[in-house]
Amino acid sequence: MLCIHSSNSDATGVMHGLKWAHQRHKMRRKIDMSDLLTTEDERYAALFDVANEARKIGNVVDVDLNLRMNELRNQATVQKGSLIELLGMPPRPHMFTTERQGYTLFSFEACEMAFRDVKTFSSHVWRESPGIMSLGPVILRMDSPEHKAHRATIQPMFIQPRTATWWRQNWIQEIVDTLLDQFKIGGRAELNLQFCARVPMHTVARGIGIPSGNALDFRDHLLRSLDAVHGEKQNHSPEGQRASMQWISDTLTALVTRRREEPGDDVVTGLIKATLAMPGEEPRPLTDQEITAACKLVILAGGGTTWRQLGILIWGLLTDYKQWEACRDDRSLIESAVDESLRWNATDPIFPRLTTRDIEVDGVLIPEGSRVDICLGAANRDPTRWDNPDQFDIFRPKQAHLGFAIGEHQCLGMNVAKQEMIVSLNGLMDRFPNMHLDPDLPAPQLIGGLEQRGMSSIPVVFA
Repeated sequence: MLCIHSSNSDATGVMHGLKWAHQRHKMRRKIDMSDLLTTEDERYAALFDVANEARKIGNVVDVDLNLRMNELRNQATVQKGSLIELLGMPPRPHMFTTERQGYTLFSFEACEMAFRDVKTFSSHVWRESPGIMSLGPVILRMDSPEHKAHRATIQPMFIQPRTATWWRQNWIQEIVDTLLDQFKIGGRAELNLQFCARVPMHTVARGIGIPSGNALDFRDHLLRSLDAVHGEKQNHSPEGQRASMQWISDTLTALVTRRREEPGDDVVTGLIKATLAMPGEEPRPLTDQEITAACKLVILAGGGTTWRQLGILIWGLLTDYKQWEACRDDRSLIESAVDESLRWNATDPIFPRLTTRDIEVDGVLIPEGSRVDICLGAANRDPTRWDNPDQFDIFRPKQAHLGFAIGEHQCLGMNVAKQEMIVSLNGLMDRFPNMHLDPDLPAPQLIGGLEQRGMSSIPVVFA
């Protein structure tokens, strides 16, 4: 990993660089877009290596996770113990500050119930997570009415049809086209790093208002700042980690300040214009802290989960090539393929919650104050809901899955993520209709940690 030198003067320089990059972007858009094609920067390999990501967090899974989750679900749909404990993995004390009894839900019915019953299964569990708390007042850690009010300020920018127009036309299509321009018929590529990692990272950065030229710097500093919270040593000093936290704060504060003076066509401008309407309070604008917190969450989640899921989707189609050909010949199937990839192998197969009262689920009493793992990975392969659930099958009858969660806390950016994957697949199939996995290189493997599954690589031949 490249070492980024961070100091107060560096942070100031970065803010000036961000402003200059924005001005340069306005003058010559393609100069900014050229950053997407940079392959020499070692940070792409460091930041988008699924195995390395899992090692840093300390949750490497060296067994077939789906097989083990299926076995646990078949033993009992609700079990005492966290999923980590039930899988026999070592504890991770840095994840939560409070020690609690754990329980895990495995069936689709139990998991769906927990996602929908937000009064009993509270998202306040994230208030015991140092990493999430370091982001600021993000909706991930809120329950309603606070959650509903804050989500309403940002949700309009992430719903259909705006994602198919505003997001797609402003950013997604151009980013995908620019990346595909580097590939040629008869050539080879490793799509995980050269394509999948870049589409969402640059999309969410530019959607927020950060030029593509700063997107990689931003993600690097954001992940380093979370290392500081976790107390991890990743070949850089605690001082450097704290400097990264300051870099993120300075960069976003500068962006918000500039957008207050010069509104743009981006998420930050939308948040500045939004009104927070909390019950019993006078409606008010969002504070700078609330705006920057929302931006950090969108960039952290949007730049990470979609990258891994897009790789899983491409792997699924190329491994069962008849399904690639079916989508290529009938593009209306692509959205079904996206949803099937999320059911079959969601990149994040577990969500925690905190119980606010005693509740019995499938005959098991879960006491108030328990930490409950919703194992959507097992729920999405529940044989009582799907036939042959372990198979990737884009033709199966449509049913709701839990890949994006469900209910009040359903993924805010799910429609943007879907558009990124749909546009990416259409672009690949338009230009390289007979693309296939490279037979001269090792086959892709689904690897990673408990909360972030992804591909080891996706080597392809363009044909």
